[in-house]
Parts: sequence; C-alpha cells; structure tokens
Amino acid sequence: MTTIDPRASLSDLTTTADRVRRSVESVIEGKPEVVRIALTVLLAEGHLLIEDVPGVGKTMLSKALARSIDCSVRRIQFTPDLLPSDITGVSVFDQQRRDFEFKPGAIFAQIVVGDEINRASPKTQSALLESMEERQVTIDGTTYELPSPFMVIATQNPVEMEGTYPLPEAQRDRFTARVSIGYPSPDSELKMLEMHGGASPLDDLQPVAHAHEIVKLIEAVRQVYVADPVRRYAVTLVGATRNHPDLRLGASPRATLHLIRAARASAALDGRDYVLPDDVQSLAASVLAHRLLPTAQAQLNRRTPEQVVAEIVQRVPVPDPSAGNWPQPGAMGSRGL
Repeated sequence: MTTIDPRASLSDLTTTADRVRRSVESVIEGKPEVVRIALTVLLAEGHLLIEDVPGVGKTMLSKALARSIDCSVRRIQFTPDLLPSDITGVSVFDQQRRDFEFKPGAIFAQIVVGDEINRASPKTQSALLESMEERQVTIDGTTYELPSPFMVIATQNPVEMEGTYPLPEAQRDRFTARVSIGYPSPDSELKMLEMHGGASPLDDLQPVAHAHEIVKLIEAVRQVYVADPVRRYAVTLVGATRNHPDLRLGASPRATLHLIRAARASAALDGRDYVLPDDVQSLAASVLAHRLLPTAQAQLNRRTPEQVVAEIVQRVPVPDPSAGNWPQPGAMGSRGL
C-alpha cells in the first residue's frame, strides 16, 4: 500500500492555491481577504454567495476564479422568466429514435456562475437545491451525477434593490459562505481604471491550475486534522446561535459541518495540517451570518447577524491547547497565503 506524505500534499496545495490567488487578484484589486475566502470555499467543496450592491465586481470575481482553473464553466443569468428546466435540463422526445433524450442544462459544469440569483423566482432558485447538496440532478426519475470538482458561485444584490426575491432559508443554508466585496480604496479604483479602461482583464486571463489538481487538493484538505476541543468549540459557537435572543432562526447542523470544512481549508492554505480555533473564529461570520434570521426587535434595533456572530465569538471560551490532544505548533512550517 502506498502512503502519501501529507506535507508534500499541503506543499502542493499552497503552491497551486498561490497561483490561483495571484491570477484572481490580477483582476480583483485590493480585496485579498475576499479572494482567500473564495479559495477556501473551493477547497472545502462548498459554494460561494457574493452579495453586494451593483457594480463592485461580483461577477468579475466569480468569472476570474472560474477562468483561473482549466475546467468546464457555465454561466446562468438569473431572470424572472428563467425556468427550472433551463438550469437542470429537460427530456426531449426524439422523433427518429422514438424515445426521450436528455438535454443537460447549465448546471452540468464543474464551476457554475449564477449571476444575480435573487432575480429569479423562488421556484427557479429551488432547482439548485439537489445539485448543491448531493452533487446530482434528478430528471423524470433518472439521477445524473455532476462532475468533480463542482462549485456554484452565485452573485446577488441586496434585497432592498428593485426586482429581487429573497433567497429561501434552504437555499442560503447550502452556501458555505457569503462575502461582500465592498467599494475599492481610491488607489485600487485608480488602478482599476488603468487596467479596465481599454479592455477587460478577463480576456487575457489564462488557467493556472487544472481540474484534476483541484481534486487532489480537496483530498489533501480532507486529511487536515481537527482536534476534539476544536470540534466542540465549533459546535458550541453554532449552538449559541440557536438560543440567542436576537435571532429567530439559528444555524443548522449543516452550518457546523461547513464551518469545520472551511476551517480545514483555511488551515491548509496556511500550510498547516491541523486546525486551530483561530481558523474557526476567522470564518464564523462568513459561514454563519447568512443563515441567521434576526427577530423583529433586533431589526428595529439595527442588529445585524454579523454583529450577533461577533458577539458570540467574543463570549464563547476558546479551548485550551493543554486540555486536549493538540498537534505541535509549526508542524508544517510553510508559508501560507
């Protein structure tokens, strides 16, 4: 039986992830933390929701990440008249064969870019539920497997914008993390004018990693060690959202699973083969906040889910390394992203 050196795997991971990061940052200026979360979600086998006002680069970020990897990419422009079959596919009767033939929809790709997902009706949004959770699509009683790696990168405008539908709770819960790009700094905006003035930088973007490399990196992330105190810490954080007075809906057990998966990926990006509480803390807001529903009183008081998560992180005690079976610091010692 051949054994795989985890250090070699994580060394490959940081090298490949660094190439992808630099490729995306050549298009998205001044937002390294957003690019890192996108990479973290990719390696955690998750899906990313990018929410912000129009014109800040949501679609540009999703396209840049997709084009940096040599894999199949499909883009779906969500509109009010989009049908579920446009996403999943449809069975068409073939007159010559006298039988039904399945025509795959846009979901049959390794990276699916869903632009302005909350402009489609809830019925159409629900077409993504099975594919995002089970990585398969069932049409007319037949189940079709989706390729690997598989990631949905969806953009949406805030619900206050005209012509938007709020994403249902089940849909939001399937996104591993939500990020907001925000407005660029003046220096980044000046550089953007220089780069984007003549042509789109996406036109010159070339793949810097192959799909099979990403699959190997995902396997390496799965091997990252999570000590029992860290797992208990994540469970306590998520559990605290379920009885918080400012929330009428807390995070689900799926959120706990996504938080640990994302923490594994974050640790691997830092060159570590073990997870620290800091990994969980740094991702708590991005992974949990979009799943939470504040109470009416909290909304009147302008309390956001992000503020509630930050309060919970401050309140929940961080596990003591001396109390559990923790790996020695510096086990990897390689430079992280």
